[in-house]
Amino acid sequence: MYILGLESSCDETSAAVVEMSEGVRKIKSNIIASQIDTHRLYGGVVPEIASRAHIEAISRITYEALETAGVKLEDIGLVAVTSHPGLIGALLVGVNFAKSLAYANKIPLVGVNHIKGHIAANYLAFSELEPPFTALVVSGGHTSIYDAENYTSLKEIGGTRDDAAGEAFDKIGRVIGLPYPAGAAMDKLACEGGKNAVALPSPALAGDTLDFSFSGIKTAALNYLNSAKQSGAEVNRADLAASYTEKIVSAIVKKTEAALLRSGSKKLAVAGGVAANSHLRAALEKMCKKQGAEFYVPPISLCGDNAAMIAAAGYYKYLDGKTADTSLNASALD
Repeated sequence: MYILGLESSCDETSAAVVEMSEGVRKIKSNIIASQIDTHRLYGGVVPEIASRAHIEAISRITYEALETAGVKLEDIGLVAVTSHPGLIGALLVGVNFAKSLAYANKIPLVGVNHIKGHIAANYLAFSELEPPFTALVVSGGHTSIYDAENYTSLKEIGGTRDDAAGEAFDKIGRVIGLPYPAGAAMDKLACEGGKNAVALPSPALAGDTLDFSFSGIKTAALNYLNSAKQSGAEVNRADLAASYTEKIVSAIVKKTEAALLRSGSKKLAVAGGVAANSHLRAALEKMCKKQGAEFYVPPISLCGDNAAMIAAAGYYKYLDGKTADTSLNASALD
C-alpha cells in the first residue's frame, strides 16, 4: 500500500509517500519545506507566520512528493495527516488539506498523533523492530517515556512536568548567542567545554518517579549568566554548553534506564528532534549496552518533523480500523 503522509504541526511542512505492507517499510519520497530562515529573524516560531507558510507550501510539496515517488494520486491507498498535538493554526492547514484531498479522491483518511509518528520513524529505519518496547521521545515540545504495548497503543510512564528538553536547549542557546534553532549549535559547542565546569541542578526529579523538570536548570543557567554579567566576569560558553548538556543528558539516561529496569524491557527506541543530539545518542547507547538492551534510534534525517513517520504511524492505525471522515479536527493537545 502506498500512503501519502502530511505533517504541519509546527514550522515544517512535509509530504511523503511511504510503501507499507507485511514485511515492507519503504520511504519512496519525503519532502520537507523548512521555515527556519523565516523564524530565525524572531528567535523562535511565530505561529501566525508558520500557518501562512504551510498554506503556501502544502499543495506544492504534496505533488512534489508524488512525482518524486513515481506514483499518481490514484495509486495512493491511504492519506495520513498529523491531527494533534501541535500549533493549532498550523495543524488545521494540514488537516483541512488532507480531508479535502481524501474526500475528493475517495481515499481513506487517518489522523495521526504526532508523538506516535516520531516513534514510528524507527519502524522505517529498522525493519526488524516490533512492539513491545520502551520508547523515549525527546523534542522541543515533549520529553516522555512510554511503554509501546503494540503498534498503536502507547502508555506514558514518565515525562516532563513543565518544559521539554529541546526547549531548554533552545532557550539557553539563544541567550548565549547561538543561532536559532540552537540545539545543533549547542551540541557542537558542548564538545569543546568541560562537562563539570558549571554547577547546575539535575532535571531528573528525585524519588520513585520517571518524571523530569527542566525549568530549574534553565533558571540556574540564566542566573549564572546574569551573575557573570553583573560582576563583569567572562563566560566560557563552551563550558556552560558542556555542563548544561551533561546534566540534561544524564537526567534523561537515568530515568530511561530506570524505566527499562522497572518494565524488564530489552528494547529502547528513541525519537524526536533531540534524538539527533550526539551526546544523548552516545550516552543512551552506552546505557543500553550495559543493560543488555537493543538500542534503536533513527537517522538524523528522520529525527525531526517529517511526513514519512506520519505515514508509517497512519498505516498501523488504518490496520486497526480507525479511519476518519470529514469531521476530523485538529487539536493542540496530546
